[in-house]
Amino acid sequence: MAILYNSASRDSKALAEYYANSRNIPPTNLVGLSLPDTEEISRADYNKLLLAPLIHEYDTRDWWTREKSPEGLLVPVHSQIRILVCMRGVPSRIAADPGLPMPKPDEKSYLEGNLAAVDSELALLGMEGLTIKGALKNPYYKVDKNFDDTGLPMTLVGRIDSPSRTTCERMIRDAIETEKTGLWGMSVIDIAKKFPEAQEGDPALENIARYHRENGIPAIVDRFPETLPINYPLRDTAIYFGWYDWNVSGPFLNTSFNFKKGAVAVHLHSFSAAQLRDAAKNWSAPLLTRGAAATLGNVHEPYLQMTHHFDIFEERLLAGYTLVEAAYMALPVLSWQNIVLGDPLYRPFLHLDGTGEVKDEDRPYRAMRIAKLRWKEDPMQLETMLRDGANRLKSGPMMEAIGLMNVDQRKTGVAAQDFQRAKLFYTSKPDRLRMDLHIASMDRAAGRNAAAVKILRGTQTLYLDSPEVMAATSWLSILEPPAKPQK
Repeated sequence: MAILYNSASRDSKALAEYYANSRNIPPTNLVGLSLPDTEEISRADYNKLLLAPLIHEYDTRDWWTREKSPEGLLVPVHSQIRILVCMRGVPSRIAADPGLPMPKPDEKSYLEGNLAAVDSELALLGMEGLTIKGALKNPYYKVDKNFDDTGLPMTLVGRIDSPSRTTCERMIRDAIETEKTGLWGMSVIDIAKKFPEAQEGDPALENIARYHRENGIPAIVDRFPETLPINYPLRDTAIYFGWYDWNVSGPFLNTSFNFKKGAVAVHLHSFSAAQLRDAAKNWSAPLLTRGAAATLGNVHEPYLQMTHHFDIFEERLLAGYTLVEAAYMALPVLSWQNIVLGDPLYRPFLHLDGTGEVKDEDRPYRAMRIAKLRWKEDPMQLETMLRDGANRLKSGPMMEAIGLMNVDQRKTGVAAQDFQRAKLFYTSKPDRLRMDLHIASMDRAAGRNAAAVKILRGTQTLYLDSPEVMAATSWLSILEPPAKPQK
């Protein structure tokens, strides 16, 4: 691995050294280039200040051997550096080249434009003679093999970047610390079901929900057209996938919300990573600021079919691949708009088999995973054992997970009882409110709007002093929209 930083930025250099020390990367693998201290760089400056000097560094350090391909292109045939990580301070976007014809404002022309993510262009580092127009096929897409074993003439490029150096350092620490224990907690999947494109995007999220069920990871799955409501009360959120709001919304607007350490959190939007400096805009920067250790994003419009395929990404993470391997396995194209943010070497599910250091707060989720492994082929026995454990331990998370499992099986009456019992085990108002919202959600999904409204009105009284009650108020405004003013 090599680390690229902006030598004109003291913070960028310090962050590169911090990461190198954390991952025991030799100082000789750090590359500092003097770059503009901006998120966007012109194509001319990218070529002059970043690409050419970086190639020179690879040449002088004997990091690769390059030869002509059968097509006449100069390509790396052997490289000591298989992963490159860009530190905060290295620009993330390449602006359109004004010296080239500007594409017309239609999809076909845009797909031949030369806007790009710096990282996506660097994935083809050392290949000369390639067009800068449009996207190029990613040869690692859908491959199910460690990158080092592929021999592909490309580089996996990650980025440790966020609104602050402090957040970047925390992302690094969280990834390394979480690898000691494994990532345990709740999954939250917010499915859109409101766009024509949902026919492509929603199935990927449904696949993730299925993967989590199969692995014993409790999942809250929202299938309403709008994203989760403001201040929706979440707990132990270790995994989040959703789409499709322009700016951060819903549960993540709650000032008390924070992801579980090591969380992987991704929201699909065309401009999710259009900027990485403002913690209140777009999605990538806010998710990282709210405690996530890793996310994916797009710096410009990528078009849905050329974004990371979330289900492949999550499947590969669950299989034990690193963050950067999983991200590139899930990406159809290079030389395009996509980036991966977080420690590229991070393996969040390293201990999905139950190994690793055990923390008290992880015990309920570890127990559910072990039960799933033991009684995978006997769902009735699985539920019995989980229920016995939840009652014996008076565990809110375990009883809530049983309710969510019964929602998946469309046993809504049993699920409602499970959620009511979970309310007895939980001690905090936000957790109890979430149980009521689960029940209201089932009623709403079944068309029992009156029953849902009754529950939501009750929560407004019970949880009047909790900021999370805004979630119930938001759903009420949908089920009982205010009357339009008379003209």
